[in-house]
Amino acid sequence: MKKLLLGSLLATAAFASNATVVEMQTSQGTIVIDLFDKQTPKTVANFLSYVESEAYNQTVIHRSLENFIIQGGGFTFTDEFEAIETIPAVVNEPILSNVKGTIAMAKLPENPNSATSHWFFNLKDNSAGDARLDEQNGGFTVFGQIREDSYAVLDKISGLVHCGPAKAPYPVVNITKEQCANADTTLTIANLVAINSVVVLDDDPNSSVNLSPKENTLINDPTQPDASDSSSGSMSWLLPLLLLGFKRRRVA
Repeated sequence: MKKLLLGSLLATAAFASNATVVEMQTSQGTIVIDLFDKQTPKTVANFLSYVESEAYNQTVIHRSLENFIIQGGGFTFTDEFEAIETIPAVVNEPILSNVKGTIAMAKLPENPNSATSHWFFNLKDNSAGDARLDEQNGGFTVFGQIREDSYAVLDKISGLVHCGPAKAPYPVVNITKEQCANADTTLTIANLVAINSVVVLDDDPNSSVNLSPKENTLINDPTQPDASDSSSGSMSWLLPLLLLGFKRRRVA
């Protein structure tokens, strides 16, 4: 696991202001992401600090919910899931909408400013409806969107067999559903979807100038019901990512 050293973080401060396109090499294919550094500068800088320190390299996709989200950025795996080292949380920037194909920061429930390293891809429009990610918990910060040819990779990951608890399943390869249910099945890194590397492709600050991200219009809309009411309570913890009790040596 890579350490986030002070020197690399200081070097990133200048680096992060310009980088706008990153390439995420996964074991299931390549995902190219345009970052919205103009709209969400603090969040982009935070994400790029992890990229520059190589903290995301050799991490795994640890959560995948059908027709909802695919989540990573939090764990490596040897013989168990191990949380990566994080830096202080970033201030929430709920400027853009959680529509299909966007990448956003995950965080803890009831604390809008708790996002650190965890991110997720929206597999559908999660801005309103049951998810309500544009308004719930202060809104989830969207800071980029994937390129058109990267959708196939997300579809491939989403279509894999999933193991683990129903509320926090993770995608696996070369393991059947029956093996997932067998406590004697040993899980290895080869069975998980790995993030091999995340690198900057384009550091032109205007590389996303032709993109038209959708604005979050729900975050301060007084006509919308209170996002903290009981109807959204069950969803409010779907994206927080402490994942207590998640470390285990075998498929459960």
